[in-house]
Amino acid sequence: MKELTKAEEQIMHILWELDEAFVKDIISKLPKPKPAYNTVSTIVRILERKGFVAHKAYGKTHRYYPIVQKEDYTKVHMKSFVKNYFSNSFEQMVSFFAKEKSLTINEMEEILKVMEEEIKKQKK
Repeated sequence: MKELTKAEEQIMHILWELDEAFVKDIISKLPKPKPAYNTVSTIVRILERKGFVAHKAYGKTHRYYPIVQKEDYTKVHMKSFVKNYFSNSFEQMVSFFAKEKSLTINEMEEILKVMEEEIKKQKK
């Protein structure tokens, strides 16, 4: 699965939220200053060529919808992120965020609980 640019990813997040949308609907969800219609239309067509989006035609207009699920993209993107920034070590990633004080005590306790549950499942 190809990695997306920031602009493409921003459009995909909107499509994942809306399930399907015309270009004007996507633009309405973007922050100000709003990009030009043609800019968004071009990005959506690029996403279609990359295999992330498909469309239904209604005359000359198109309603776009994601064909790659957010969860699937997240898995691939996170694996790449961990590989590129943490030497393919989830342990290093979690350690980094814990040491940088990016995680609260409650968040760390939640992570521990999830990890303990996953350990129990995998041991069965």
